[in-house]
Amino acid sequence: MDQQGFVRLAVVAFGLVVLSFVVLGFSRLVLPYRVAQTLAAPIGIAGFLLGTYLFVRATLSSIGVSPIDTE
Repeated sequence: MDQQGFVRLAVVAFGLVVLSFVVLGFSRLVLPYRVAQTLAAPIGIAGFLLGTYLFVRATLSSIGVSPIDTE
């Protein structure tokens, strides 16, 4: 993985988390709260898992196990 790919994935993870809040907010306008949570949860979980992967990847790169290329 190169630096640009890492940053791109970080932006996608942040975007997914923000999107889950937007979906939750707008769907609460027309749907019950429980249904709105059900719609927003998979998006938020995907963003959280991607963020967790990026954290582990950055930690491994920091200790020198699996470096992130700077090309």
